[in-house]
Amino acid sequence: MNIYESAKLAREASIQLAAIDSDTKNKALKAIAKALESHKREIEKANTVDIQNSEQEQVAMPILKRLKFDENKIKDVIEGIESLCGLEDPVGKVQLKTELDEDLILTRIASPIGVIGVIFESRPDALVQISTLCLKSGNAVLLKGGSEAKETNKILYEIIKKATEEAGLPEGWIALMETREDVNNILKMDKYIDLLIPRGSNAFVSYIMKNSNIPVMGHADGICHTYVDKDADIELAVKVVTDSKVQYVAVCNALETLLVHKDAAPSFLPKLKDSLDKHQVILKGCEETRKIIEAEPADETDWATEYLDYILSIKIVDSVKEAIEHINEYGSGHTDCIVTMNQEAADEFMMLVDSGNVFHNVSTRFSDGYRYGFGAEVGVSTSKIHARGPVGIEGLLIYKYKLCGTGQIVADYATGKKHFTHKRIISL
Repeated sequence: MNIYESAKLAREASIQLAAIDSDTKNKALKAIAKALESHKREIEKANTVDIQNSEQEQVAMPILKRLKFDENKIKDVIEGIESLCGLEDPVGKVQLKTELDEDLILTRIASPIGVIGVIFESRPDALVQISTLCLKSGNAVLLKGGSEAKETNKILYEIIKKATEEAGLPEGWIALMETREDVNNILKMDKYIDLLIPRGSNAFVSYIMKNSNIPVMGHADGICHTYVDKDADIELAVKVVTDSKVQYVAVCNALETLLVHKDAAPSFLPKLKDSLDKHQVILKGCEETRKIIEAEPADETDWATEYLDYILSIKIVDSVKEAIEHINEYGSGHTDCIVTMNQEAADEFMMLVDSGNVFHNVSTRFSDGYRYGFGAEVGVSTSKIHARGPVGIEGLLIYKYKLCGTGQIVADYATGKKHFTHKRIISL
């Protein structure tokens, strides 16, 4: 089946999927979890082939890290699926209800977007997260993974397709594209695809955004900041910053730039360096930073760089205001954190930093759909559309208006014969 046939079938399946009951969807999700568990050895074997091939091709280290899909990753995605099963089905949920006039009722209900096209690089766990979230939210999905994860993606897709169709989902609700040519074809398929979600490098996501008429939800950069305020608890700050940087460096919510108040820097930076040295993190600092600790010189390009590696840029600032201004100039709108015991400073920071996720005294690595209780995520949106931050079920829904009456006509209201009441019955 070629890509256009797959897309047409997905469009047809999406109409059926929108009406499938919650029990059937949960049954399908449980079937996926069971199948992943029973086939984990085959999945790991396929992933080993992908990793070996990528190492031979000298694929970049951040991609290799994201490519790994071992027993722990399988366990994580199964836990995500189980969490998803426990969430309320949002499809059909009444969002508002208004009486326009007697016996003339307007209702807004949550409904699936339709067909989601997801183009992603390296991370096989993304395939599972995306497909299960689309299933729960009643959307069909077309998947295009990177060639570096070809074998892993293929077996995961086959497992999910077989398990869900046996559980009662319509044929063609999920499809996997495998060739490089398919990417450009997907970008042109606005007749069948309602939304594109790209996941990958800055250059990759930017290319998708610039070369398609289909609405795109996602982010090109993950330049995340933590600001250590003058009123920070130093030990807490060291712990939070270390986790934000090293817990998993090759992801979009890892810390890339650290801002430190000038009054906190002399006591904080040496302790942080001791912590980060254990993980062999390369530090790049402004001139003031380098007067306190040993670091490579940082320049303007460092403030705008997503390293996805064991590298951290550090800048000393004079105030919370300067930290906010720096983040809003150089940040990507992804995730930014303040570490402080001063609630007033925290409130100012969290109100004025223009990002989808703004934290106080916690690691930036919490910016994640599973950790937020969304079940999983299809990606992180830094745009200001209907969804922002980690995109879970609700981000894959739109709404429709239903108007029910008893023969009312506009002419009666235009001539003043009748009048609207606009009485809110249910509101958000």
